[in-house]
Amino acid sequence: MRLIRRGIVLMLGGGLVCPALMVCPLQAEPVAQQVPVKAVLTTHDRKHPKKPVDRRPLQAVRTGASPVEQLTVTGSFLQGGRKNSPNAVQTITGKDIQRSAVTSLGDYLQRMPSIGSSGSPNSMTNGGKGASCTDLRNLGQGRVLVLIDGHRAPLNAGSECVDLNTIPLQQIEKVEILKDGGSGLYGADAVAGVINIHLRHDLTGSNITMRGSITQVGDARGGEISAYHGMNFDGGRGNVTLAGSYSTTGPIYNRDRGWAALPQNDNPATGSPSYGSSIIPSGVLINPQTGQKMVPDGQGGFRRFITSDLYNFARYSTIMNRHDDGTASIDAHERFSRFVTLYGTIRYSHTLVSRTQSPAPIQGSVPPSTLPSSWILPAASPYNPWGMDASVIKRAEDVGPRRNNINTDTWTFLPGLKGQIGGGWDYDASYTYGRSHLSSHTQDMINYRNLLETTGTRQLDVTNPRSAVVYDPGICQVAQGCVLQNPFAPYSQQAKDYIRFTQKDRATYQLRDTMLRLRNPHLFALPWRHAGEVGVAIGMEHRGEQLSYHPDALVAQGASTGAAGAYTGGGFTVSEGYGEIQLPLLRRAFLARDLTVDLQGRVSSYNHYGTPLNWKTGLHWAPVQDVAFRGTLGTSFRQPGLYDVYGGQTLSYASASDPCAHVSSYGSNAGAVRARCQKEGINPASFTSSLVGQLPTLSGGNSRLGPEYGRTATVGMDITPRAVRALQLSVEYWHYSLRDMISTLSTQTLLDGCYTGSEPDFCSAILPRSNSGQLTAIEALPQNIGALKTDGLDFSLRYSLPLSDRDQLSFYENTQYLLNYRQKLTRNGNWQNYTGRLLYLNGSGRPREQHYISTTWRHDHVSVIWMTRIISGMRMNDGHRDLDPATSGRTRVGGTILHDVTVAGKWHQFQLMGGISNIFNRRPPFVPDGAFNTAFSQYSSYIAGRSFFLQVGADF
Repeated sequence: MRLIRRGIVLMLGGGLVCPALMVCPLQAEPVAQQVPVKAVLTTHDRKHPKKPVDRRPLQAVRTGASPVEQLTVTGSFLQGGRKNSPNAVQTITGKDIQRSAVTSLGDYLQRMPSIGSSGSPNSMTNGGKGASCTDLRNLGQGRVLVLIDGHRAPLNAGSECVDLNTIPLQQIEKVEILKDGGSGLYGADAVAGVINIHLRHDLTGSNITMRGSITQVGDARGGEISAYHGMNFDGGRGNVTLAGSYSTTGPIYNRDRGWAALPQNDNPATGSPSYGSSIIPSGVLINPQTGQKMVPDGQGGFRRFITSDLYNFARYSTIMNRHDDGTASIDAHERFSRFVTLYGTIRYSHTLVSRTQSPAPIQGSVPPSTLPSSWILPAASPYNPWGMDASVIKRAEDVGPRRNNINTDTWTFLPGLKGQIGGGWDYDASYTYGRSHLSSHTQDMINYRNLLETTGTRQLDVTNPRSAVVYDPGICQVAQGCVLQNPFAPYSQQAKDYIRFTQKDRATYQLRDTMLRLRNPHLFALPWRHAGEVGVAIGMEHRGEQLSYHPDALVAQGASTGAAGAYTGGGFTVSEGYGEIQLPLLRRAFLARDLTVDLQGRVSSYNHYGTPLNWKTGLHWAPVQDVAFRGTLGTSFRQPGLYDVYGGQTLSYASASDPCAHVSSYGSNAGAVRARCQKEGINPASFTSSLVGQLPTLSGGNSRLGPEYGRTATVGMDITPRAVRALQLSVEYWHYSLRDMISTLSTQTLLDGCYTGSEPDFCSAILPRSNSGQLTAIEALPQNIGALKTDGLDFSLRYSLPLSDRDQLSFYENTQYLLNYRQKLTRNGNWQNYTGRLLYLNGSGRPREQHYISTTWRHDHVSVIWMTRIISGMRMNDGHRDLDPATSGRTRVGGTILHDVTVAGKWHQFQLMGGISNIFNRRPPFVPDGAFNTAFSQYSSYIAGRSFFLQVGADF
C-alpha cells in the first residue's frame, strides 16, 4: 500500500511492515491545513498497473491540500495513527483469507488460536440452523460482537450470531479482532471482544472471480462465482460499488467416511463397545411380563432382541450439510462539501442449508404434549400377543429419512451522513435496519396422533400423557385417509401418507439501530512540555431488536413425535451514551516516546434490565521506539439475548447417555446413581436405554434470565527493533472473569449432576420418564449458572527475509497458551477445571496450546504459502468430570497437526490460485461422542479430508 504524503511515497511492504497491533503513522499537517476526509490512498489503475491514480477528492486536488489520514483501529473511535493504541487487535487481510481453501469466513477464523470452538459451524447437522457462528476465547458465540464496517449487523433469525456465511470472501478487505472486552465502547455482546469485518468499498474497475473445490473422494463439491464493479462520478466526489456472489458446497455423508460410518455409542473400559440404536425399522415390543425387548421373527411371532439387531442411524445422515449462499450489495457515497458526505449500503443474502438425518425414531410424545408418553399397544390389540398393554419403539424407515431445508433471507439497509461541524469536530450519523427471515421445512416427520389412530389406540384421558389406552379401531374408520396398520409389518402407501407430514417452522429477527458519533482527535494540547493533543469521542445510540418464532401447527399441538414448540416472540430496546478520551501525556520525551492513557465509558438504559455503566481504561507506554508496553482493564455487562429469553422450544438429540443404563461407569458415584434409578422404579441391572448415545433435549428461551457481569484485563508488549526492521514480536497476557453467566449446560452435565447428587437442582431439568422408564426429554435451557475465570498468553511473531531482488521469505506465527479455564456450574457449586480438556459431548475443547503458522515464499508475482495449525492433546471431560481409565476405554486425545498449501500467481490482469487443504489427509481424532466419532466443533477442519481448490480471477 502506498500512502502519498507531501509528494513522498512511503512503501509499506517488504521489509517495512506495520505491526499488526498498530497503525502506521503519517506526519500530521498543521490543524489549519487539515482537510477532513477519509484515508487518502493511491492504488494503481487496473488497466495500467504502473500508472498511479490519485484517489483524493477533487477539491483537495484543486487546492493542493493534503487530507489528513484518519486511520482508526477497532477498539477506539479516535485516530489511531500514532502507535498509541493500548488494545490488543489482530488484523487479517482479505488476501490471507482468499489464499486458503476455506469457503466461509467462519472456517478461516477457526484457524486462529484465539478463536474458540464454542461457536456453531455451518455444517452442524443436529440442532444447528446452518449458520456459521464464531466465538473468542471459548466464551461462547453470544459474547463476541461482530461488526461490519464498524456497524452492527442483523443476527441470523435461527441462531444467536451474525452468520458469517453471508459475508462473501472476495469482498473482504480485512478483519480486525479486538481480543479483549469492548463493552465500554461497543455495548453488550462485546464481553470477549469484537470482530470487525471491513468490506471493500470505493472501488474503481471490475473483477470477476471463479472458484471450484472438491475432496479427494469426490464429495463436498464446491463452486463460487463473485464479481464487483465500481465507478466514480461527479468529478471523483462520489462512488458506487456493486458486488455479488453465489457459492455452493455439496454434502458429506457419514457412510462416505470410514471413521464416521458406524458411530460408537459408549466408551467401556473393558470389552467391546456398542454400535447403533435399539430403535430399529422392524419395531421393538417390550414384553410386559419380563421387560425384555422383543422383535418380529419374520414368521408372525417375536424373538428376543440381540446385538445384531442394532440399527446404524448414521446410514442416511450427512456429517456436513449442503450449502448454497448468494449475496448482493450496493455501496454508494458522495461528498457534497467538507461538511456533508452522504453514504449508504444495501446488502442482501440468501442461504439454503440442506441436510439428511436418519428416519424418525418413535417412542411416544414429546413434552409438553398430552398424547401418550409411550407408544402403547392396548391389551386387546390384534397386534399385541400378550393380552397386556405393551410399549412399542420403532424407526420410521418405511416413511424415509428426514430431509431438512433451511432458507434464510437477510437484508441490511444503512444510510448515513458524515462530515465536519467546525472547531476540529467531525460527526457520523447513521441508521441501520436489518431483517432476517428463516423458514425451515423438514420432510417425513411423524404425526403421532395419526400413528395412534392407524393402530386403533385411543387415549382415555386426552389431557394426561400417562393416561390408560384402549383398542378402538373405530377411531381410524371415521378418520379420512386412515387405514389400520400392523406396526410390525411393512407400511402400506396409504398408511405412510397418513402418518407423515412436512414440518414447517419460521422465524423473523429485526434490528433497528440509530447512531450518532462525534469526535475531535485534536481538542486541545496538554499544558506541559512533550505532551500531545487530547482526543475526545462521544456518541449516542438507540437500538431495538425483535424476534418472533412460529412453529408448525402440528408441532404446536403436540402431535409430532420429534419436535415440540409454541409461538414465542418479544424484544427489547436500549438507549445508550458513550464517550472516549485519549490523553497523550508524553510524546518524544526521555524514556517516553509515547505515554498515552485511553478512557472509555458507556451507560445503557434497557427497558428490562436497568441502567448499567461499563468502563474501560488503557495505557500505552513506549519508552523507546523499539519497545512498547500496553494494558487494559474494563468491565462488561451482557443482557440476555432474544434467543435466550424468547426462543421457541425445539427438540434435538444431544450426545449423552442415560445414567441408569451405565451405572458402572460412574466409579465411586455408582451407588448414588443406582439409588436414584431405583427411586424412579428402574432396575439398572436389567434396564437398557432405547436411545443409545443420543437423548432428546429441549432447547429454547428462559424468561427468568437475568444479566451477566464481567471484567477483562490485558497486559502486553510489542517489539519492533529498528536493527531488524522486518521483525515484529508481541506478547500478551489476558484474563476474563464472568459471574451470573448466561449459559446452557450440556445434557450429560445435567444428568450427571442430578443422578450423582452433586447438583440436585439439575433434577428439575429432567422431565418425567415414560411409562416404560425411558427418558422423555431433558430441558437444556439458558440460565444464570455461576461464574467463569480464564486467562492465558498470546504470542505473535512476524518476520520477512529478502533472499534476492526477486525472492522474499515471510514467516508468521500466532500462538495461544491457555493457563486456566475454570467454571462454576451453579452459583454455589465447585469450580470445574476445563483447562486442557475436551468437552467431547458438545464437541468443544480448551487445549493448552494452539498455533497457527504461515510461511510464504514469493518470487516476482508467484507465491507459495504453507499453512500449519497445531492443537495440543486434551483430556476428555463430559462437562462434569474427567473420564477415568478405570471406567472408560478412552480418556484423552492426542495433539493434531493440519497442513495446507496454496500457490498463487498473477499474469497481466488475471489472478490464478490453487491449493490443497489437509495435505496429508489426517483424520480427526477419535472421540466417542455417540454421533460422529469425533469432536465436531473442535476438529471440523479435518472432516472433509484432503481437498483441492482452483481459483481464477480477472480485472477489467
